[in-house]
Amino acid sequence: MNAEVKQMRTQAELAIAAAFAAHRDSLAGAKAERADAFKMFEQAGLPHRRVEEWKYTDLRALMREAPPLATKPDASALADAKDASRLAGVRTRRLVLVNGIFEPVLSDLADLEPGLSIASLHNALTAANHDLSALGNTVRNDNVVVALNTAFMNDGFIIHVAAGTEVKRPLHVVHVFAGREAAAIYTRSLCVVEKDAKVTVIESFEGPDAIAYQTNTAMEFRIGDNAEVDRVKIGREGDKALHLSSVMTLVGASAKVRDFALTTGGAVTRNQLFVQLDGEDTELTIAGGNLQRGAQHVDTTMVVDHTAVGCVARERFKSVLDDNARNVFQGKIVVRQAAQQTDAKMATNALLLSEDAEADNKPELEIFADDVQCGHGATAGALDEDLLFYLRARGIPLKEAEALMIQSFVGEAIETVASEPLREVLVGFAEDWLKARA
Repeated sequence: MNAEVKQMRTQAELAIAAAFAAHRDSLAGAKAERADAFKMFEQAGLPHRRVEEWKYTDLRALMREAPPLATKPDASALADAKDASRLAGVRTRRLVLVNGIFEPVLSDLADLEPGLSIASLHNALTAANHDLSALGNTVRNDNVVVALNTAFMNDGFIIHVAAGTEVKRPLHVVHVFAGREAAAIYTRSLCVVEKDAKVTVIESFEGPDAIAYQTNTAMEFRIGDNAEVDRVKIGREGDKALHLSSVMTLVGASAKVRDFALTTGGAVTRNQLFVQLDGEDTELTIAGGNLQRGAQHVDTTMVVDHTAVGCVARERFKSVLDDNARNVFQGKIVVRQAAQQTDAKMATNALLLSEDAEADNKPELEIFADDVQCGHGATAGALDEDLLFYLRARGIPLKEAEALMIQSFVGEAIETVASEPLREVLVGFAEDWLKARA
């Protein structure tokens, strides 16, 4: 006789289920999609180490509690968020979400360029004049974290860049948690960039220390032929925060796409990227830099799916780990049989500043075509003692010499960002981390 083994629900899973039951009728629109997504979560539960793609980031163990959904920010919270994530020297169009809710008074939606439209997701979900057919259908996957986002998505942006439009000012989506107690935030955005259009999208995340708030954010990109899109993500969450980010990108032919993420904050961070190259001769660059200390856990998990001929992809990730920090990199390149003449390279490098730091690298290739150039590499090690001696022999103090080497190491990834002013901002954030270490 075989007895069915039923997995016990954790406190976090029970709290999530109770929150959905309490709020499902008040969440705007997409009722059927929300119900289907939550059913997926109910069947699978939070991912754990026995799920292969979550082997090194056991969310069931790391997410012990699930705080209540964030509420609309009060005047004090709005005041705290007013100057959040200002990027010195970079002129942007700010789109501000406070506690996951769009705040027009803090945002800049005046005088939009012809061909650019921006709408609040919450408003789009409640209105009948917005086409949301692409939402949730960009790159289909069975990821439970994405399903949870779909079930609870509250606000975000619907961005549309018409064919041939060049958006001069970067769109800066500012995510700020300004609560006084732990809460859960679910934001979702969709960015449609049509043929021959050009846009830069910056996302930044920040919040206070000592509050165990949780962010589950997702963004979908649908990029047309010959378009050019740059995305930069800046993660500076509070030191107790749990951050889950998912990006789903579908790319057409002859496009140029660059994606970069810098992470310096948060207790637990998981950055997921699912990219499908659906048109010929596209160029893709994905890069990232993580600067970690204490017991920070940062996971970058990426799948790049080549389905068309002649695409070129480069992925480069740099991680610096101090104290008991742990970094996880899982990158998979998939080349379908039709994707001949694919040129794809992936590299991840970890710099360990402490004997107690840990780097787990898992690069993968899954190739079904025979005319390709594909490769991957992974390294983990300490600072080069010979180079360190060289710098110190020239009168440079130890900490300053280490900082120079660390900055150079991370700088190789930051150099992939096209905008020079934005690169300077990112270098400044890295320098802030180094100063705090000293």
